[in-house]
Amino acid sequence: MLHISHLLQLYLEQDAGIHHRKRDGKSRRQGSSQKSCRFLGVEICPELVWEDWDLGKEFTKTLVLKNIHNKLQKLHIRPPVSKFFSAMIPEMLVLSPGTSVSIPVTFMPLQRCDYEDSIEFCGKAGKFQIFLNATIPCHALEVPDSVMLPLCAVQHSTHTSFELKNASKLHTYYQWECTGAFQLSPEQGLLKPGQECPITVVFRPQEALVYQQLAYCRFGEEADKLESRCAVLLQALAKYPCLELRSPSNKDEEQHNTSVLSFGSVAVGQSLGRYFDIFNPSPVAACFSLTRLSGGVPLFGSEFCCDITEGKVGPGESLRVTVTFSPAVVDAVSVEHLTLKCSGALSEPRLTLTGSCIGPEVSLSSTVVDFGCIEEGGSVEKTVELVNSSAAEAIYQWDIDCSGNGVFSILPASGTVLPHSRCTLKAVYRPTQPNAHRRKVACLVVHKDSVCIDLIGTCHSELQQPVILKPEHLVPDKLHWSHRQHFPNAGSAPLQDHSMNLDQELSHQSSDGPAVMFPMDELECVDPVLASLSSPPVSAVPTELLFNHKMTTSVSASSAFSQPVSITNHTKRELGLVWTLTKDSSFSISPSSSHLAPLKSTSFRVSYHPKQPNSLHGAQLECFVYCKVERLDVDKQLQYPFWCLTVRVIGHSFQSGKEHFIPRCSLKPPQVVFPALSVTPYQTVLLKNEGDLPLTFCLDYSSIPALIESVLVVPSCGLIQPGHHQILALRTTPVEDCPTQTFNLQLQLNGANFTKELTVVDVVEKPCVSLEGGTTVYFQPTAVGSQTQNSHHIRNLHRLPVSFQWSIPEREQELIFVEPHAGELHPNESSVQTWSFSPLENKTYTLKPVLYFWPLQSDGSNKSHISLTAVGTGCEGILEAEKALLDVGEILVGSCRLIEVPLLNNSPCPVSFLLSVKQTLLSDEQIHHPDAEPSALHLDLERGTISSLSTMQLRSTVRPHRRTRYLWTINYQIISVSGFALSPPQTLCEVQAKGVFPTLQVTDGWSSGSASILSKLRLWKLFSLDSFNEHLLSSPSPAELTFKTPTRHSLSSSPSTFTEAVLDFNFSSAPVHSEPTSVVLMLHNPGSIPVDWAFLFPEDQQIELEYWAMTGEFSSTELYQMKVQDNQLFSVSPRSATLLPGQKRAVHFSYSHNFTGVDRFPVVLKLSYGREILLNFQGVTVERDQPYLHFASTQHSFTSVYIEDCSPPRQVYEIHNGGAVPVHYEVDTGVLSQLQNDNFNHPVLCCLSPEGEVLPGKTAMLEFIFSPPEARMYQMDVPIHVQGGTSTLVRFEGCGLAMSSVSLKPSDGKTSFIPFHRVPFPGQALFLSEDSILLGDIPVNTTFSRIIFLTNVSHTDSLHYEWDLQQQINQQVLQIHPDRGRLCPRECALCVLTFTSSDYPTVYQLDLICQVFLEAALVRFQHDLQCWEEERDRQQEDSLLTDKNTTESQKVLLDEELLAAPLRKGPPLRKYKTLPPIRASSSCETLGSLHQNLTRADRRLLREKAKVWRRPEPPRATMLHLEVSAHSHGIQQYLALFSDQPSKHFRCRQFKTPAEPLPPSPVPEEDLIAQLLTSLLRDILDDSAFVEHLITLPSKPDIHQLSAHRPPLPSSPRPAVRPTSSPPPPSQPMVPLAGKADRKDTTGRSGHGAQTRKMERAPADICEDVLMNAIQNLMMEAVRGELVFATDHRNINPPPASIRSRKEVLQEEGAPKGVKEASHT
Repeated sequence: MLHISHLLQLYLEQDAGIHHRKRDGKSRRQGSSQKSCRFLGVEICPELVWEDWDLGKEFTKTLVLKNIHNKLQKLHIRPPVSKFFSAMIPEMLVLSPGTSVSIPVTFMPLQRCDYEDSIEFCGKAGKFQIFLNATIPCHALEVPDSVMLPLCAVQHSTHTSFELKNASKLHTYYQWECTGAFQLSPEQGLLKPGQECPITVVFRPQEALVYQQLAYCRFGEEADKLESRCAVLLQALAKYPCLELRSPSNKDEEQHNTSVLSFGSVAVGQSLGRYFDIFNPSPVAACFSLTRLSGGVPLFGSEFCCDITEGKVGPGESLRVTVTFSPAVVDAVSVEHLTLKCSGALSEPRLTLTGSCIGPEVSLSSTVVDFGCIEEGGSVEKTVELVNSSAAEAIYQWDIDCSGNGVFSILPASGTVLPHSRCTLKAVYRPTQPNAHRRKVACLVVHKDSVCIDLIGTCHSELQQPVILKPEHLVPDKLHWSHRQHFPNAGSAPLQDHSMNLDQELSHQSSDGPAVMFPMDELECVDPVLASLSSPPVSAVPTELLFNHKMTTSVSASSAFSQPVSITNHTKRELGLVWTLTKDSSFSISPSSSHLAPLKSTSFRVSYHPKQPNSLHGAQLECFVYCKVERLDVDKQLQYPFWCLTVRVIGHSFQSGKEHFIPRCSLKPPQVVFPALSVTPYQTVLLKNEGDLPLTFCLDYSSIPALIESVLVVPSCGLIQPGHHQILALRTTPVEDCPTQTFNLQLQLNGANFTKELTVVDVVEKPCVSLEGGTTVYFQPTAVGSQTQNSHHIRNLHRLPVSFQWSIPEREQELIFVEPHAGELHPNESSVQTWSFSPLENKTYTLKPVLYFWPLQSDGSNKSHISLTAVGTGCEGILEAEKALLDVGEILVGSCRLIEVPLLNNSPCPVSFLLSVKQTLLSDEQIHHPDAEPSALHLDLERGTISSLSTMQLRSTVRPHRRTRYLWTINYQIISVSGFALSPPQTLCEVQAKGVFPTLQVTDGWSSGSASILSKLRLWKLFSLDSFNEHLLSSPSPAELTFKTPTRHSLSSSPSTFTEAVLDFNFSSAPVHSEPTSVVLMLHNPGSIPVDWAFLFPEDQQIELEYWAMTGEFSSTELYQMKVQDNQLFSVSPRSATLLPGQKRAVHFSYSHNFTGVDRFPVVLKLSYGREILLNFQGVTVERDQPYLHFASTQHSFTSVYIEDCSPPRQVYEIHNGGAVPVHYEVDTGVLSQLQNDNFNHPVLCCLSPEGEVLPGKTAMLEFIFSPPEARMYQMDVPIHVQGGTSTLVRFEGCGLAMSSVSLKPSDGKTSFIPFHRVPFPGQALFLSEDSILLGDIPVNTTFSRIIFLTNVSHTDSLHYEWDLQQQINQQVLQIHPDRGRLCPRECALCVLTFTSSDYPTVYQLDLICQVFLEAALVRFQHDLQCWEEERDRQQEDSLLTDKNTTESQKVLLDEELLAAPLRKGPPLRKYKTLPPIRASSSCETLGSLHQNLTRADRRLLREKAKVWRRPEPPRATMLHLEVSAHSHGIQQYLALFSDQPSKHFRCRQFKTPAEPLPPSPVPEEDLIAQLLTSLLRDILDDSAFVEHLITLPSKPDIHQLSAHRPPLPSSPRPAVRPTSSPPPPSQPMVPLAGKADRKDTTGRSGHGAQTRKMERAPADICEDVLMNAIQNLMMEAVRGELVFATDHRNINPPPASIRSRKEVLQEEGAPKGVKEASHT
């Protein structure tokens, strides 16, 4: 947008001429028209513009200044500079507040051009200018910069308008130039000055794009000279329209972009309306049109009608369209396809309309009515029910004359039966003469085939008694006509040839059965006209007679009053003919009866004698025909059928010139369309008399004589009473040469010139089926053995339903098949054909199946066909995984994780596969029956298909069942269509995961309060942290997972636990009312999943019940636990939390010493979905005067000792004084003596400190020597007695080992501490880099040094630290330097710890305590102490001078803390707290605030305490513990046990051979240093990595050069030194490294020897000190960040010439190789 606007601006700037000047003038005019502006408190117009001016004249305008300020304004005025503008302006203008001044300005032009000038006003606050501009008139148009059009759909249009204004005072012509999707109108025109013209912009996009286009408007003075132009940026956005069809019948089902709207079954003649919605989900309006799919439209229009065929749908809106279905053809299924077309849309949705037409379903309650035998002149009535079981109404008419012209009548003869109802009919038998009567009457039904009923009856007289006709006598007649239908050529055969088996078939017929539906062809047996076409046995000609009708036909003369009727006997039997006579009838026939010989004819005359003039008459004359047989042969007579011939007659008695009745009738339907099939079908038409007078009709053949052969109408004439109707049956004879025939039948009404036209259309066409998708169907490449499907549509374009069937050659049926293989298609119906292709080889197939189809009503003998070409390719398919190994990581056991394994199909065909999983457990622990272990990997899809060249995400669920590492191998097999594998299993990929439980780990611990003196090792044992960690890292049992998360699950106040893991958390002991014992444990989550943990007290596990639900009394255990909880003796903070992977959290455990005794409290540690551990919190609180020793455990295990060791090591056992008074202990040595006696007087266990005293809060070390005589386990129970207290029995265990049976391995220095990255505890100010030093197995008399860093982690406080070495057994064992110091915030200090083992083997477990003080607390203490001492000195001086007692105003100074009387029971007295020095106001305010709301006794106590000033106590130190552990061995024992590690603690000493004379003096110090450095350099050069690095040094730039002044190397050759990795020879003694203990003369040798050794070792000590200092400096620089060891090595330049010359000298003298390499380095 900005880019186009910039182009527009550049283009307009390039346009030179008058236009730009006018544009500028226009901008100035706009400025002049603006309101007055305010400058420096003066309101004035900013610009004066002259527009209409001529040469040679003056034009004056007034400039008004108004002072709107509340002060006087003085303005200096500069007049216009040019001579064209002049103004009468003083130099100084003074404006009072609120006043105004008018200044006339005159413009005098001399030429036509633009003029510019200004008037300047200057005041104290600044200055401003008023511009004077004169412009010449020019053409100028005002247009907007841009025009945004509404959102538009592709191939649609939107429009908007904007105003084009002539901003000049000249007539301006304009013309628009715009191309593309925009069109402007009017494109050109003329604008008067100031005139505005609306411009309409029409946007017609053809693609969905963002449109931005400049529309240029050229304008000027003349239409052919448009020199100037302006531009408008037209912007629009086009989107594709989208319309959806939503049908309520299939909201959830759409296939092939086609919806279906089903109307179901609709009765003929009725209409049903349904609707569908056209929804527009797009943001643009869309125009649409509903069109029918071409082909398959009925001849006279569609049966579906839509109320909306086109329209417009707004964005997000829907339009409801109603479709009306009006079926006209019974039992036909109507199908029509509507296509929703929208210009610009990418798809055309299709809606299929379906509906079926149902007609009436009429049946009779009985097909035979037997009236029996009656006497002549009598009558019989019987009822018959006409049942309509359809939803369509049934219009019926009986083909019988009920006006009295026959012996039978049915009333009502015509009518309507409502849907699903029945009508009761009355059948009357009224014979006129003795005879057996039988008549088959047809009931015509509109839109349905007729039903027939047999009426039989017998009339007797006194003289004549014919054979009684019964229903069973009708069976031979039915069989006779059935035989004639199947064998038409047998019509002239004798009757006896046809009825030879009548007696056998008679027993199988029943007259009481349900009514039988007869087809329309059954009329051949009851209607003479239809029977004449099938050669009936007896026929009457003509069957219709017309009297006084002006028609010329070959049938009869309508003008005669009597007309003949001829009856022909086509049989070989003599027949009897009897006419029914009626007295009151206008028609008569003579003779009334006759006999007819075989194959003969006879004539009768029918006369018309109207009883009244000017009326209409009609009748149906009946003649009963029977076979003549002998009178005695009755049974034989009943074997032959009975016939009834009818002749229909009509006539009128209108006199000449008399006007006939005007007919009022309707004909439904007026058009009859016969199905498109070359057979003889029938249709019905309803002719209804809607008038009040009778109506006669007759078919007029005079206009079209060919109608007699083409169209047959039964009846072709008749009389219809008022309000009644007549059903006409029509039949056509199609002609194949003429596919479509249309006949217009004329019905003459009332024997006059009144006619009614009936159109009959007969269509003959061949079945037509189209392949909608083309004649070729293509399949995508398919894997061999797999299957690919493709859909294809076929459509019936015929007007009748057709049957279809596909024909596939047998050799191709294995490759291709279709569903459905055969079926039926209704007119205009489409069927989706699903083709399946299964290749057998890797090649391309071309197949040609054939579709055969034929009309559904035909027998299929004449079939049509059409061919389809199917093309497909077979290829090989291969599957791959994106990763060969997928590592899921760690998953919580019992949970699930969804993973996705990407499967790749790089082949050109889809691949159907079958997956299988093989599970492998990669665990060290033994798993019973691993094959029976359920698979923890479940595939969401085991069978499937992957499209070609695509990726499918195989979703799987991992649910581990145990804590182990799983490995799953996913195999695949390519399967066929039937699901059988086509290839052996192939590895697809591997998935591995690890099932884990939530784990916690205690990485560090810290004690404070009463337990601050406890060492970390003792704390670790008291809290059983080794077992605690072991339980936390182990797998939970199924019982522990009963409740996966912490929850209230018990009704008891002491809930039971579901775990066998029970541990003790021992809080040691302390005197009553001492500080609480606080322990902080650092919990760490070492796993990869978050851990939710909670410490559950009994109250946290008990379900809270209402008061009414709590029954019974509390037990002693419950009462005790309630006491512990209420007094908060034990507390845990936080009680619960969540630790993310790798996260740490400090947990505070506290035990308050408020009550004496032993306290126990069960707490459950529950890890969600993990371990559940019962922790028994234990703590002891003792009286202050009670001696008490606390044992961490009454069972102690000594370090195993070898039985060959002559000097077994000293070992210690700790006892802690948890009371407030010193405790004297004594070890019962009698047990040890008895043990010695039992082991052959061998001291198995010897106590070196059998008795002693332990100070309050301190720990004593009992030294033991365990010396086992045998290689077995020893257990010794030793009592330890406490003076004034109880004795404790401690079980000591120890194991004796034999060197020959035990593999000699150095001691691993077992410790309980976990090597982990430690972090400071909350509130910890000083942090030790290490909390334990493990020296392992060492020789005696050996010195070790370790570096420890102390870091002040505080950002604000300075610290003082001091190491306490008073607790050590031998202070000479440990030394630390510096032992005290000060640390600034964030400062780090280095301390060197030196350990020197004694000369006797010992197992060391040493605890160093570092006391830490806050500097601020020390300063405050010193200040308070100084004030206290000054006050004490002042009181002493006052007492010496005045010799008086202390006054009340003086404070009582106490130098000791008052304690309660030891014999007093109950809680002790409160101690006085140290009060601050006396202040002037603060103390008064404090006392005043304390005196509020206090009792008198409390106030008195406060006053007494205010008089006491105790000596300030030093601040309490924070204790940090450093554990040092080691196991020293004798030298011989060490060499025997650890012969592979002599170089760690020994150095090699080489002496000259005895043959050489000893030097007179010791080796000089310089030679010793050279020897040590040579050995050191030799070890460095033996390092292969270092040598390889030296090779690459020359390629790096020089960074640092060594100094040229170096001490010269010794020139004398030295003996070769063995590398430290190889053991020294026996002749070279192993001497321990020098230490402080070594420097003492403990061997008792002469002083000269000791002095000699001291002199020999002195240089080594100096070298060691130098190296130690260098290493310490380097480590300190690294800690401070001044030295980075991770940087690249520096290159060093070669040494100077003096050094190189020295190297050459060494080479000449044959120096040792090590020295040579060292000098070269």
